[in-house]
Amino acid sequence: MSCSRAFGTAPPRATAACAANAADREFTLNAPPTPGAEQLRLTRFSHGAGCACKLSPDDLRTVLGLVRGLDPPDDPNLIVGLDTADDAAVYRVRDDLAIVLTTDFFTPIVDDAFDWGRIAATNALSDVYAMGGAPLLALNLVAWPRDGLPFELLARVIDGGAAVVHHAGALVGGGHSIDDPEPKFGLAVVGTVEPDRVWRNSGAQPGDRLVLTKPIGLGVISTAVKREGASEELLATAVGLMTTLNAGARDAGRALGDAIHAVTDITGFGLLGHLGEMARGSGVSARVDAGAVPIIDGVRRLVAEGFVAGGTQRNHAFVSEFVDWNGLDPSEQLLLADAQTSGGLLFSVAPDAVDDLVAELEAAGTPAAAVVGHIGSNEAGRIRVH
Repeated sequence: MSCSRAFGTAPPRATAACAANAADREFTLNAPPTPGAEQLRLTRFSHGAGCACKLSPDDLRTVLGLVRGLDPPDDPNLIVGLDTADDAAVYRVRDDLAIVLTTDFFTPIVDDAFDWGRIAATNALSDVYAMGGAPLLALNLVAWPRDGLPFELLARVIDGGAAVVHHAGALVGGGHSIDDPEPKFGLAVVGTVEPDRVWRNSGAQPGDRLVLTKPIGLGVISTAVKREGASEELLATAVGLMTTLNAGARDAGRALGDAIHAVTDITGFGLLGHLGEMARGSGVSARVDAGAVPIIDGVRRLVAEGFVAGGTQRNHAFVSEFVDWNGLDPSEQLLLADAQTSGGLLFSVAPDAVDDLVAELEAAGTPAAAVVGHIGSNEAGRIRVH
């Protein structure tokens, strides 16, 4: 059986029929658990937690420095490519249409298979929203230990991902799987956006305000889950945040038109890591008000107990090269570098439109609408925390 057939690729009518059949099987965002599945802790099969498994920014910089043949393509239709470490590639196919292309996958971040699928899918779709686009089509990416975990669990993972894709108004059109000792799941995603409405992470302007749409601390909670140190209540909070699509944040930003100057989503490199990419790409500096950054309740206690991901520690070492901490407590520094999975959007918005953006975000019901800092003009790429 081909990989595409294994994942149920079908013509549009057949896809719609499959969606209807899925609904008959309680194919919802809160599906019941698989009988007996609670006996297996998926996070035990992972060496890390979610996006904390990514290569660190420093490692990635080293690898890309060794690669040959990644010079920027000489194609005027490539609107967004490799040059600014943006969230996705964007290619113009018509004067009024561009496609957004991205991919993301990771190891189990929670023990519930359906929730892992939901989180991974939400995280993958986020890159499309960060470019101002709408997801259209997704392909499953699966690595699975065929002799180590039951296929019933894999089906639950894929069902969870498909539920989120369907909720986002997109389709799952197929996928690819390999036998791997460590399970992994994610999506390759295609989206659409108008060429003149593409958001980039490189357009921030001096005076802009920085607005964040989800609280941080998800990496800390994910690490605590893996080490069996997170309460059920905190786990539920984290799952709720990680499965909240950034569609509402995207809609709120698009309502402000040209007042939105730059956008990125906050994932594995942490708040300061992704803000650093924005500052370098834009040729600006940034200032972050640490006290204004929303932190999930209960996370500071987990940090004090030592639940800090290795990815977060690597992030902290990397961002310390361009961040002035100004005496901030080390535990608070770690939070600002915490490796998020499926975090919120970070907007750089014109100062006279910041109140409008906050109002739009609140109306959209985003988990946060926090003004966390501003953009400066001196020392491009530097971030000051106060």
